[in-house]
Amino acid sequence: MSPPTAKATAVMTRFVLISLQLAILLLSHTVTAAPAPQPKDQHVQARAASTGGGLTIPLMRRNPRPTQLSEEEWGLWAKNNKAGLINKYGASTKSSKKKRASGTNSIVNQGADSSFFGTLSIGNPPTSYNVILDTGSSDLWIAGSGCRSCDANTPTFSSSSSTKQVGSSFSITYGSGEAAGELVSDTVSMAGFAVTNQVFAVCDQVSDNLLSSPVSGLMGLAFETISSSGATPWWQNLAQSNAWDEPLMAFQLTRFGADPSAQSEEIGGSFNLGFTNQTLYKGDIDFQAIPDGQETYWIQSLTKLSVNGTQVQLPATSGPSTYAAIDTGTTLIGGPEDVIQGIYAQVPGSRALTGNSEGYYAFPCDQDVQVSMGYGSSSNMWTISPDDFKAFQISQTMCVGAFFALDLGGGSESGGNGGTGGVPNWIVGDSFLKNVYSVYRSNPPAVGFAALSDVALAMNGPSSSSSTPSIGNVVADLDCCSRWRRA
Repeated sequence: MSPPTAKATAVMTRFVLISLQLAILLLSHTVTAAPAPQPKDQHVQARAASTGGGLTIPLMRRNPRPTQLSEEEWGLWAKNNKAGLINKYGASTKSSKKKRASGTNSIVNQGADSSFFGTLSIGNPPTSYNVILDTGSSDLWIAGSGCRSCDANTPTFSSSSSTKQVGSSFSITYGSGEAAGELVSDTVSMAGFAVTNQVFAVCDQVSDNLLSSPVSGLMGLAFETISSSGATPWWQNLAQSNAWDEPLMAFQLTRFGADPSAQSEEIGGSFNLGFTNQTLYKGDIDFQAIPDGQETYWIQSLTKLSVNGTQVQLPATSGPSTYAAIDTGTTLIGGPEDVIQGIYAQVPGSRALTGNSEGYYAFPCDQDVQVSMGYGSSSNMWTISPDDFKAFQISQTMCVGAFFALDLGGGSESGGNGGTGGVPNWIVGDSFLKNVYSVYRSNPPAVGFAALSDVALAMNGPSSSSSTPSIGNVVADLDCCSRWRRA
């Protein structure tokens, strides 16, 4: 193979930097906030206009990745990816009739399946911002107008007439930097829903390369119990106020990673709030309950695993060691080292990578590998496309698999998390979620999967327009700030 040109090298270098930024942003944040009083009872009201099915906002992607990385370049990304997940899930957890409606936020597929973001609006008058949609965390933060390291084209937050200061500082620590600022409250809207006095962080101090236009921040969609700021997540405010037809959210994610003609931004699928879109799936939704006491992340018990039809032995079929976090903010799938070894033992020609890439495996690109995963007591197995099993290409013949070894210190039957601290043994990201319609139900707490419909599968490939702002017309009105002011 001939040496790369200077232009090709420059393009590759920029891609690696962008990939690292996204990996750090999505996979490696730990959130802390200054001490605040324990939350008091909050008054919640929901007011609904006649909204029908709500609003739709497209999810898009940008900055397509090349089809090939050198093993050294891949290793740099892989090292940060693993460190980021350890930071993200290694953080300690906090214990702790109105008219209803539903809505849809169309999302963006960014970086050839590297991440998915949607658009929300904040303030009065409302201003739109793109945020990563992350079911693996619970805090909302937006870059502030004082952010000097932010891209000149990245929209940053400026106070509106409805912004209120909460009076607590806030910081987010990443694998290679941090973001810090203050907690505020304002009206936050998405997909036809608005929460007034929603508490979130505005970060003026953001380390270089943490954000890249057009993304301005991150919206956590897990439970309040792991909200380090102490703020009730936006989605949970709506669900608890009975603003939705049903207390659930759902994702349909598109696939563009295997499309060499993919544009810089592509339609990413949809984020449904308060309902399930029956045009996007077929058959029944297979709901499996979140294990008792685990309403932190969206936890499922991984009980079955196979590679090309051959079962892979799991250390247990029940209990904390099986716990898996279903995480839209993570690209790949991390799990215990012995099980990961068992997966690649079924893939001829595979080999363990070393150095920065330790824990990852390479395999011949011409092999189609189908991994199937089963959860809870269900007999269903959900199959991952061979295209999604191929994470990156590192040579003319070798690719890196989407499954990698990850030790979060969880899953011990006698305490080592999984049971007490909420840290799961598995992190199941978009490599799996692109293959199912995934549903996140808060009451009773469960995660559901369904097969994608032909309508949903047809969205893999064609380009579409960018995301558009959403202004809420179903409102949850919170009693601002009393629960957040310092004593």
